Amino acid sequence: MANPFKWRHYQGEIIILCVRWYLRYGLSYRDLAEIMSERGLTVVHTTIFRWVQRFAPEIDKKCRAHLKQTNASWRVDETYVKVGRQWMYLYRAVDSEGNTLDFLLNQTRSTRAAKRFFRKVLGQSHIVPPRVINVDKNAAYIGAVQDLKEEGLLPDTCHRRPVKYLNNIVEQDHRFIKRKIRPGLGFGSFPTAWNTLRGIETLNMIRKGQVRQARKHDIRAQNQFIAGLFGLTT
Repeated sequence: MANPFKWRHYQGEIIILCVRWYLRYGLSYRDLAEIMSERGLTVVHTTIFRWVQRFAPEIDKKCRAHLKQTNASWRVDETYVKVGRQWMYLYRAVDSEGNTLDFLLNQTRSTRAAKRFFRKVLGQSHIVPPRVINVDKNAAYIGAVQDLKEEGLLPDTCHRRPVKYLNNIVEQDHRFIKRKIRPGLGFGSFPTAWNTLRGIETLNMIRKGQVRQARKHDIRAQNQFIAGLFGLTT
């Protein structure tokens, strides 16, 4: 395997530490630069930004094979994310136990966007076909579910259930993501937003104990798991 840290000025352990702290905690890039300075390391905030853009998607990609299987009761919702001067939609789905199924950033809120999101979720190895999909009363979901049934991607027995209070679990899960986005005051571009959100969402899954190698609340095991994805030790 090629060394992802080759030719970089700092050791991989320092890079992944900064990336992990940024993605998990409510810190800005400047906050992290100051924390590193306290430890005798001079790292400018723009360097940490570049590390996040490079390694956050890698954490997402490498983590997928280690996720535990979720259940067949889906809760789907979307929240707003500011990208440049435009508000975009972050589609998110969890199961009835709060485990993340998948996520997708999209510029529009439409049947086409909902279908794209469902296709992405259904393509993940850690999910099972849904028995029920709980959504809000957004009409886009009606057409999306029906079209995917006709295409054979969703089982005919899958029930679309627009019960508002049952989506409380996914709306509460939005809070972790929104709290993490707030210190950055939004994103400058779509690629920047998507790269960062992939890392934030993946760290949220690890935090919730969704990987087989690290239980919920076992922060040391979770840190070791992330380091191990890159062949590092903590």
